[in-house]
This record gives sequence, structure tokens and C-alpha cells, in this order.
Amino acid sequence: MNIEYTEQAIKSLQLAFCGLDFATPLVLLSGCVGFGAEYTRVAGFSHREVGAVCLKGTTAEARLGNSPHRIVETSGGMLNSIGLQNPGCRYVVDVILPQLDFSETRFIANLSGSTVEEYAEIARVFDDSVIDAMEINISCPNVKEGGAAFGNDPDMAARVVAACRAATNKPIITKLSPNQTDIAENARRCIEAGTDGLSVINTLMGMAIDAETRRPVLGANQGGLSGPAIKSIALLKVHQVYQVARPHGVPIIGQGGITCGEDAIEFLIAGATAVGIGTALFYDPLLCATINSSIVDYLGRHNLAHVSALTGSLELNP
Repeated sequence: MNIEYTEQAIKSLQLAFCGLDFATPLVLLSGCVGFGAEYTRVAGFSHREVGAVCLKGTTAEARLGNSPHRIVETSGGMLNSIGLQNPGCRYVVDVILPQLDFSETRFIANLSGSTVEEYAEIARVFDDSVIDAMEINISCPNVKEGGAAFGNDPDMAARVVAACRAATNKPIITKLSPNQTDIAENARRCIEAGTDGLSVINTLMGMAIDAETRRPVLGANQGGLSGPAIKSIALLKVHQVYQVARPHGVPIIGQGGITCGEDAIEFLIAGATAVGIGTALFYDPLLCATINSSIVDYLGRHNLAHVSALTGSLELNP
């Protein structure tokens, strides 16, 4: 790591997530670091600062993505509407994965599909690869169901997870959408269908408008809102999902607006085992070292031996 740690401090950050050894509780989120090499070549970055890297969302076939604009800054956050631009899962497995150093950190594929069958197909392709785990993005629209997002319907979400579970023995992490009525019920159904872990939360849907032209700024009209603006919502969702996941021993990657060590610690307290860093990396690509240092300092000040002691330690008011 780039900052001075004692051996005890380093061990206090190490954890197991879905059977994988993480050097720290920090996970670099899908869509924010490309396919790994685009971010990890930043001067001063060290793989030892992160537990895992989630690769860019991947579909069965190559996609060009949405028309511009694709990204716009908002008050306290960012809207993105990339449209899942990617070279297709076979290219990722055959060309990109061999370029990654799996001795440095864990790498997690992100699966995106428009049908249950496509999700299963991608899972089979990655199952026959060196990837460590798979994250299922169920916020995608189901083309067979009139465009409704898989993640907003517990039945459809469970079908996707079950199909992927049948296609792979690798750990599956399901990324839950906040754009639904009951995220805890959805989590329960995904757990029953065989997910090993959960990511909470994905982006919220939003819009930006150019008042002069009276048109949406984004080419696709709407996009996913991330950044500090969604942190309070994400904390509540992590807490709600933790109540369902805890009895089954299903770990959570808590995410949504984390920009500092205090933010990360709050997500751990709410019920996360690991925390995802995303939008903040765009303006501070070396943020992870600072967050790790803050967590170690917090553990020391509160006489806690390991970061796992924070998970789910929230004490609600009477």
C-alpha cells in the first residue's frame, strides 16, 4: 500500500467475500474503471489497496452503446447513460482477461442481458475462464417483457439468478436496483435462487434538461444517477437488505456516493461486508489509499481488531 501500515493494520482490512480473499474491503465498481487496465495504470495506484475490481458491463454480443451525450454532472452527482458499450463476452474472455494479473487482486465480471437466456449464455462463457466471480446487473430491460427492468420485478430477478446459477459454479453477486418497491423482498428471492452475494445499490434513474434548448442533455433522455446525492438512499437500502441477507450469511457490497473513509464506515455499519467505490474515482483516482487509512484509524480509535466487527453494528434508536 502507498501509506504506512503495520502488519496488524494490514490484517485488519483483509476479509473473505463469497469465498474470495480480499486484501481490503474496497471494490472498484463496474463502469468506473473500464476493464481494469484503463484505471490501474494510473501513476501511484496499487492493487493492494483494493479487494476486487468489477469489470465493465458485458453482453453476449458487442454493443456500441448510446448516442452522446452519455455523461453529465449534476448537483452532488453524475448521470450516465453509456448504453453498455462493450466488445462482447467472448472478446473479454479471450483477449482482455489474459492481460490482467490475477495475482494482484480479484476480478469480477459484470453480466448484462436483455433476456434470461442471454444472461445464462454469458455466465457459461465466463464460467470457462479465469474470472474470480460474476456480478449480475439485473437493472437491464427485459425485451421479452415489454422493456421492464429485470431488477424491478422479484420474479424476473429470481429467474435471472437461477439461470446464471445453473450455468456456473463461480460465485454470483447480484446487483440490486433501488428503482423498485421492495428491495428486501427482491433480495430474498435472489438469495433463494442461489446468489452468493449482493451489491446494494445500483444507480437511480434521473434526467438532466437543457433549459435553453428544452431538450434532455443525455442522448438517451435519461440515465443512472450516482455520487453523493444518492448516499442516504443507499445506506437505507443496505440496512434493509442486510436484515434479509444476514440469516443466510450472504455478504453485501454497499455502494452509492462513497467519497471518504467516513462514508465507507457508515456503509459497513449499515450491514455491508465490503464497500464499492465508483463515481468518486473520476476526480480522485487515488482515493482508496485515503479510505483504507481512515478505516484503520477508526478501528484503532474504537479498539476493534478487524473491519468485520463493523458490519451490521448499527444500533437503531428506540
